[in-house]
Amino acid sequence: MEQLLGHGSVDAVREIAARHLSQKGFLFLGRGINFPVALEGALKLKEISYVHAEGYAAGEMKHGPIALIEPSMTILAVAPAGSTAEKTRGNIEQVKARGGRVVAVGSDAPSLELGEERVAVPDCPEILSPLLNVLPLQLVAYPVARSTGCDIDQPRTLAKSVTVE
Repeated sequence: MEQLLGHGSVDAVREIAARHLSQKGFLFLGRGINFPVALEGALKLKEISYVHAEGYAAGEMKHGPIALIEPSMTILAVAPAGSTAEKTRGNIEQVKARGGRVVAVGSDAPSLELGEERVAVPDCPEILSPLLNVLPLQLVAYPVARSTGCDIDQPRTLAKSVTVE
């Protein structure tokens, strides 16, 4: 986590986000225990920047989101090494074949190579990978929100579950 939150890594993620500011939308893909990471990445982007973002199970990509893939859609693929790596690479290849722009985030080197842009996450046991993979996805939201002038500390109409029933 210290490595991912170091100055160089944070700056690299901000630069990636800056290159995707004009995108029509964002699709976050994750498999297995990293599916909730994709959901969190999309939620964070939506709630503070008001940009359309959707988290989706990568294995279900062919059941709808694949129709949205085009050059104006950025796809953030959570790509850890481990049991889901090969299938995640297949998803990345399908996205690229349809002209989607892929940002690969994770520790699986072959998946990272497939992405047009990449955020390398330190290798760790697969069960711990969500703890690391979520950080770059959350960091993407901050510069996008800042670029649009959104109030990051008080997002509009956002009510946390602790304040409403």
